[in-house]
Amino acid sequence: MTTINVCIGSACHLKGSYNIINRFQDLIKKNNMDDEVVVKAAFCLGECTKAVSVKVDDGEVYSVNDTNVEEFFNKYVIGRV
Repeated sequence: MTTINVCIGSACHLKGSYNIINRFQDLIKKNNMDDEVVVKAAFCLGECTKAVSVKVDDGEVYSVNDTNVEEFFNKYVIGRV
């Protein structure tokens, strides 16, 4: 099971973390990956300047926004599954 951790702390919340969570959930359903990928909220990933901060499994923290969320998903999530 691949886990996508999305920060919902103050900085990330203000930059749209809940929109990113919803987009990830839509992409998971679109790609029929409900049994392989889960999205979890995290209160802080320690990279507030990169908001919205996202980490896949125990990997590196990335900055994700509305314009790059699908590209991020294709590169860092689909590639792991």
